[in-house]
Amino acid sequence: MKPVLDLHTHTIMSGHAFSTLQEMVCAARDKGLEYLGISDHGPAVPGACDPIYFRNLYVVPREIDGVKLLMGAELNILDYSGTLDLDSEYCCRLDYVIAGLHRVCYKAGSKRQNTDAILGAMHNARVNIISHPVDGTGDVFIEELVGRSAQTGTLLEVNNSSLHPVRNKSVAVENNLHLLRLCRQKQLPVILGSDAHISYSVADYSYLGSLLKETDFPDELIVNYYPAIFEQFTGVRLDTAHNR
Repeated sequence: MKPVLDLHTHTIMSGHAFSTLQEMVCAARDKGLEYLGISDHGPAVPGACDPIYFRNLYVVPREIDGVKLLMGAELNILDYSGTLDLDSEYCCRLDYVIAGLHRVCYKAGSKRQNTDAILGAMHNARVNIISHPVDGTGDVFIEELVGRSAQTGTLLEVNNSSLHPVRNKSVAVENNLHLLRLCRQKQLPVILGSDAHISYSVADYSYLGSLLKETDFPDELIVNYYPAIFEQFTGVRLDTAHNR
């Protein structure tokens, strides 16, 4: 199937990405996406934008060239309690929130500590997606994350960028296979993340096809194909974001 949604993308405002918002929208339009999410990094990442950027998101049109646009953020989990790097006064202005572990602002601990860090973020009512939860940034109890996904209404992401050979994430393939098998067993939806840092990578899930095939993962549980599942699972209404 052809994806109609990509919610994990970055513009030049993330500090280490290479395309503007308009360039990302053009790429989404050319690839036939209905929904594009811009999720620039939270301020703990070196070079990322100041929090005032997130305060001004209301100026961005929520539909450009036929692409419905959502303005969110990929926030950083900072500690073993799941603390995020953006205050609630800014989070409330976001259409959706992704949270994840990043080595530049998180010190990996024990398997228990890393799992608790992600679980803490999942229990934050503003968090809708956990980015690359099993890429090896921190060793985690995958079963616990899957078990808490439905309870908190938080989607677990299968991240395309994590599998790029240059990233050298040796455990990412096996961990994501395990994640997909567990989600399939429990009939839990997942979200595919391009994690695009340049317009050419929007909706690029090329490294994920073999994993989905190997696990016989059903299209019906992939929210990139069925945006209504995203709404039902997370409680975020994709179209009402345009009224902000």
